[in-house]
This record gives sequence, structure tokens and C-alpha cells, in this order.
Amino acid sequence: MAKKDRTPISTRSEVTSFLEKVASTPARTQGDVAGRLIFAMDATASREHSWDTACHLQAQMFEETGKLGGLQIQLCYYRGFNEFSAGTWCREADQLRVQMTEVTCRGGRTQITRLLNHIIAETKRDKVQAAVFVGDAFEEETDRACDLAGQLGLLNVPVFVFQEGSNSRVKSVFQQIAKLSGGAWAPFNTDSPDQLRELLSAVAVYAAGGRKALADYSKKAGRDVQLLTRQIKE
Repeated sequence: MAKKDRTPISTRSEVTSFLEKVASTPARTQGDVAGRLIFAMDATASREHSWDTACHLQAQMFEETGKLGGLQIQLCYYRGFNEFSAGTWCREADQLRVQMTEVTCRGGRTQITRLLNHIIAETKRDKVQAAVFVGDAFEEETDRACDLAGQLGLLNVPVFVFQEGSNSRVKSVFQQIAKLSGGAWAPFNTDSPDQLRELLSAVAVYAAGGRKALADYSKKAGRDVQLLTRQIKE
């Protein structure tokens, strides 16, 4: 079982690299149809503090997307013994907040392959532009997770993975999932909520409007996203 350590350190170059990858990933939205983003979190016992942080930040994912045709977000999580939940699609921050505040974290093993299977099934029903996953552990079969990530890559559904903690094995698997799906990996520190807010907002803007929308958003965003803007112009 992977050790769930909690010593994340995010360097500016790592954040910039993540945002650059988001910007270079092609998105497909149609006119004023709202983009669809799956927001998935590990809700096992070690994740309680991070869940609280995400509850406070979730509204940021909607704020910049209205003029881009809007954003629909589906909350997914796993916890306890074989418990997996996929909520209703939300178009308002209050809807998502209610869903998130009703969740309590429970001990259990990871179910990331189950999550990836869900994303595949969901996008086959109705196109999903991107998925976000926030977690700190991986306790499953690596080859199976990588195969599913590759299938998402073929479906043009990038998974953007945020890792809490610095476990090297978890990092390796999370990076493979991100790469094979066409997404990106980034570490984050729950003691630096501004960083997570910026990254979540960037992915939300991407899901709603694609690369150009992210470039426009970066003009008024924080320093990390502004670094990205200069790279896009090049």
C-alpha cells in the first residue's frame, strides 16, 4: 500500500509547466454549449483537510466561464468500502457546494481505475472536455490505470492530475495517467490555497473555451498564469 505522506512542494517551474500543458491541449466546444468538466476527488480518510480546502475554492471554477458558454461540472469521489459516487451535473457554484458539503471522508482504498472507467462512459454519452483528479495515493494495478488513461487520450479527454504529497511511486503513476490521457500533472500544497485556486480556474477556463480562452484569462490572472501567457505568445 502506498504511503500517504503530506509534504508537497510545488516549484514555480512545475506550475508553469502544468499550465503550459493545459494551454497546448486542444479543446472542443461548440458555440455557446457549456463545456463539461468532471471534478473528481479521493475522499478517503487522509483527504479530509484537502476536501475542506476544495469546498472553499470550488466556486472559482465557475466565475470566469460564463462568457465562454458556461461550464457544467460533475463531482465524483470514492471512499470507504467500494463506494463510488457521480453527482448530477452542476451549472452553478451553489449546486456544487451543496454536493461537496454533504460528503464526509471515510477510510478506504483508492478506486482510480473505476473513476477512469466512469469518465470514459460519461464522454461516450455526451462529450466531456476535461477531467480533474485530486488525490494523494494509488493502490491499484498500474497497467490497468494506464490503459484506461490511454483510452481517454483517444477520446480527447485530458485528465489533469493534482497530487497532494510527495510519494514518488504515486507521482510516477499520476504522471503516466496525465500523459497518456493528454493532460498534465501538478503537485500542490493544501497550505497554499491560492495556488490550487489558480490551477483549478485555469482548467475550468480551458474546459469552457479552450486554449484561446485560457490565454485571455491569463492576462488578468496571477503571476503563474502570466508566465504562461508569455510562453503562448512565443
